[in-house]
Amino acid sequence: MTITREEPAQNADERSMLEGWLDYHRRTLAWKCEGLTDEQLRTASVEPSELSLLGLVRHMTEVERWWFHEVLLGEDPGVLYCTEDDPDGDFHLTGTETWDETRAAWEAAIETSRRHSAALALDDFSKMRGRTTGEPFNLRWIYTHMIEEYARHNGHADLVRERLDGSTGD
Repeated sequence: MTITREEPAQNADERSMLEGWLDYHRRTLAWKCEGLTDEQLRTASVEPSELSLLGLVRHMTEVERWWFHEVLLGEDPGVLYCTEDDPDGDFHLTGTETWDETRAAWEAAIETSRRHSAALALDDFSKMRGRTTGEPFNLRWIYTHMIEEYARHNGHADLVRERLDGSTGD
């Protein structure tokens, strides 16, 4: 499968622009993983760091679930990788994880995120309130934060991918 990425139209309305950039960054992370073996995807960037492409995808799966399930709707989607005992479990790989199972969980989280946000307006507020402000987040803020989260981790993914096989790109 070849990942295609298109930037949102420069004259799109606000919601289309936010959703377009979020999807662009989601596809960028998938692109960084494209064509690698499970072993390569599990390979940590540089010791002692545990940062790997598979760990980044698992992390973004948890992030999708957190912001679009727990924060936005106040729902508890259950545990995937992170637990109270291992809050960084998304990055702690055992060596048995596969790209197929990880990608399927990530894509399912993305589809649920899209479904949860589709019925809401950008100004609609989350059920959960911010820990520091005590204020709810509007959907616009969540979209913007998710774009930032993916963009930051895509920078990490770019460096990990370059270390693995020399591939670079935006």
